[in-house]
Amino acid sequence: MPDKISVFAPAKINLYLHVTGKREDGFHLLDSLIVFADCGDQIVAAPADQLTFSMDGPFAGALSSGDDNLVIKAAHMLAELAGIEPLAKITLTKNLPIASGIGGGSADAAATLQALIELWRITLSQDELFTLAGQLGADVPVCLTGKPSFVSSIGEKITPTASLPKAWLALVNPGEPVATPEVFAKRVGDFSAAQPFDVTPATPNELASILGESQNDLTTAATKVAPVISDVLSALRATSGQLLSRLSGSGATCFAIFDDETAARNAATSLQADHPAWWVQAAAMRD
Repeated sequence: MPDKISVFAPAKINLYLHVTGKREDGFHLLDSLIVFADCGDQIVAAPADQLTFSMDGPFAGALSSGDDNLVIKAAHMLAELAGIEPLAKITLTKNLPIASGIGGGSADAAATLQALIELWRITLSQDELFTLAGQLGADVPVCLTGKPSFVSSIGEKITPTASLPKAWLALVNPGEPVATPEVFAKRVGDFSAAQPFDVTPATPNELASILGESQNDLTTAATKVAPVISDVLSALRATSGQLLSRLSGSGATCFAIFDDETAARNAATSLQADHPAWWVQAAAMRD
C-alpha cells in the first residue's frame, strides 16, 4: 500500500448555465459548459487503522468535518461498494470558499474517490464509479473527468468538448456563502432552450464571443440572494483586458476571461487592492 496519495481538486467554472426545464421530482434540467481552473483544494489519503478526517487551509474553519461532509460520505460509500472497511487518514486542504458556485465540495468528493481507489487498490468500472459519483452530487461526475465538458439533464449527461484555447481567469468571491436551493427558489421566468456547445473556438477572444450568445440563467436570482454579486461583476467588467465576465453556478463566485496570464494577474492584483476582503485568484483554464 502506498504511503499516501495526493489528488488536486480544481475549481469548477460554469462558463454558461441555462435552466432548460424542471422534472416532476423537483430537479432542474440544465445546459452548461464547464471548465476547471488551475486553483483548488487538495486531498491527501494515507493508510490508517481507522477512518479519520481533518482539514486545514484558509477555509477549513467554515466547513463541517462531520458525517455530512462529502469527503466522509465519499469514503463510506466507496468502501461499502467495494465491500471493505473504510480505513484511511484523509486530509483536506480547503483553499476554495464554501458554497461559492465553483464546485468545491463536489471536486473534493471526486478527488477523495480517486485517492481512495488508488490507496485501497480498488477496481471499478467507469459505470460503477460514475453512478457512485452521481449519488454524491450532480457535479461530482464531471469533477471526476476534470476536463472541459458540456453537461446536460441534471448533470449526469457529460460530453467532452473539443480542445478549448489557452485562456486565463480571474476569480472573485465576495465572502458571502450562497445556498443553491435558495437561488433556484428565487428563479422566475421561462426556461431557456437547450444550447449544446459544439464549436471549436481558436482563441480566447473567439471563445468569449461565442459565450456572449449564452448566459447564466441564475444570475438574477443569485443577485437577489446576495446583492454584492452585482458589485463583483461590475468590478470585473472594469478591469483592463477582460473579455467576458459572468457568475459561475449559483454564485457568489464570478469570473472574467483574459487572453493571457499577465492581464489576468494584473486584474487580480488590482481587484484585491480595491477589495481586500474579497477572495481573488488568477488561474489558468485547464484543458
